[in-house]
Amino acid sequence: MGVKGFVEGGIASIVAGCSTHPLDLIKVRMQLQGESLPNPHHQIHNLRPAFAFNSSASAAVIPPNSIHVSAPPPPPRVGPVSVGMRIVQAEGVAALFSGVSATVLRQTLYSTTRMGLYDVLKQKWTNPDTGSMPLVSKITAGLIAGGVGAAVGNPADVAMVRMQADGRLPLTQRRNYNGVIDAITRMSKQEGIASLWRGSSLTVNRAMIVTASQLASYDQIKEAILEKGVMRDGLGTHVTASFAAGFVAAVASNPVDVIKTRVMNMKVEAGKAAPYNGAIDCAMKTVKAEGIVALYKGFIPTISRQGPFTVVLFVTLEQVRKLFKDF
Repeated sequence: MGVKGFVEGGIASIVAGCSTHPLDLIKVRMQLQGESLPNPHHQIHNLRPAFAFNSSASAAVIPPNSIHVSAPPPPPRVGPVSVGMRIVQAEGVAALFSGVSATVLRQTLYSTTRMGLYDVLKQKWTNPDTGSMPLVSKITAGLIAGGVGAAVGNPADVAMVRMQADGRLPLTQRRNYNGVIDAITRMSKQEGIASLWRGSSLTVNRAMIVTASQLASYDQIKEAILEKGVMRDGLGTHVTASFAAGFVAAVASNPVDVIKTRVMNMKVEAGKAAPYNGAIDCAMKTVKAEGIVALYKGFIPTISRQGPFTVVLFVTLEQVRKLFKDF
């Protein structure tokens, strides 16, 4: 019985993950907007000659008609549709599925574990007399299942973020992974095995929040709909409950997701200090440089992705359960 829950959850998660992958990629690109990228030509193009001298001295030395090259304004922040169009124009339609192999591996490891473990805990903690489970127990089961699943799937998560973000880097700095296995192998060799669990504390925290809010709210809302007789147990109930669950999960997890994306994507060069010293440092630098609203950067694509993902996940899961009910 327990194994069946893992299989059902895994199938539903892979279908949902692959079908919403382009939205996830757009979300990652938007979360990285505003983050400074290394520019090898910075000193040539961005230095104003007057900066090398005292202002009064420079007025005497530099002719009035001299040309000062000022730093270009930061690129405007754009919405998900514009980001998607820019990706297609610059990198081609196939770029929308960059890192999809990592998504498949991530869902196989992370979501299969969290969905199956939640199902096991749900069966254990459900009251046999009433057939119900208290909301607190659902949330606890989600926290445990999400944390364990994230720890298992973190290497695939790091690879997925890097592969999705690669296209925004200058050509000379792109990692150009040939797939999730190549990404994990190269990261292990070049940055050490520990790099595969970079940002794992954030991944675990996010997964605990997402799983608890997503699975617990789906079960709770579905039960409420059925108990009050609003709808019967069918596609309408599943879609309604799952979309509401997706919204709850997006609101709860977006700040952690932004920090996780930036920590996982950072490039650590030998002999140089890392851009961020951890999750808290990343959060503080992000808020200081871009404001508190930066923690909800990419929220529109997050809810645009989390909504459909959760709907596809639970609708598929309900159908898979029907197919496997006799096994």
